[in-house]
Amino acid sequence: MRGELSRREVRQDDVVAYYEEKTERILRRYGPGPRVHFHVGLVDGLPPPGASEPLLREHIHAAQEALLAELARAAGRFPDGGDVLDVGCGLGGGSLYWASEHRAHVTAVTNVASHVELVRTFAEIEGVGARVKVLRCDALAVPGRACFDAVVALESSSYLPRAEWFRRVRALLRPGGVALVADCFVRRPELAAPFDRYWRTRVGTLHEYLSTAQAAGLELESRDDLSSRVVGFWSLTLELMSHERTGGMGPPGHVRGESSREHLRLQQALMDGGLEYGLLVLRRET
Repeated sequence: MRGELSRREVRQDDVVAYYEEKTERILRRYGPGPRVHFHVGLVDGLPPPGASEPLLREHIHAAQEALLAELARAAGRFPDGGDVLDVGCGLGGGSLYWASEHRAHVTAVTNVASHVELVRTFAEIEGVGARVKVLRCDALAVPGRACFDAVVALESSSYLPRAEWFRRVRALLRPGGVALVADCFVRRPELAAPFDRYWRTRVGTLHEYLSTAQAAGLELESRDDLSSRVVGFWSLTLELMSHERTGGMGPPGHVRGESSREHLRLQQALMDGGLEYGLLVLRRET
């Protein structure tokens, strides 16, 4: 989408168009699969300067899977073999992770048409096709009631109206079920508009998330600030983008320049405290 986004809502058709347009670039940067992740990762040590493109890709993928492992750890006891809803599943990397590593039965939700068959194909390649069901629908329209042990929203909750979505999450969770939310939270208000414009989203404050979750009947079990461990991910990504420019595989010049600028802006905001990358564990008690 071009221009200013409403601070009240995110137009879902614009989000769909944004991700449809980016699909091939996501596959080139984070593929080939079958576990293709389009989210940040946790980095505790960077490779030496001048690392090769294959080594950077290896580090990026490992960092992204480390974030998923951190979500499972934060849950206390991830519902192995249980029913998991993956909200905004992207190209399905997280869904395949839960199905492979935790034997979960996963409902992978996307509103991007071209991603449905990609996720199904990757699930078959991974050998978990029978445990991953891909559902194309709005996250607020996921059918069912008290049918999931865990709801995972990895950088997708910022696209949704929080109060309404948390109410739907509570309805979908079984008693004792857990919601795992990993996303950026804004600490300096002036950063919200540029963040929203580039990422096609509506970033929120931690207070907004916690108050709307509590009002919906979800209790905060734990909160982790992962900002310092995410900063290095953007260093890896920026270095990989440099390789892409050299190889002529990146996006057009004007898009590439904007992307580098916004990646740097986000990295700086995480370092100076303007943004927090946080992990929330919310529980439906009854």
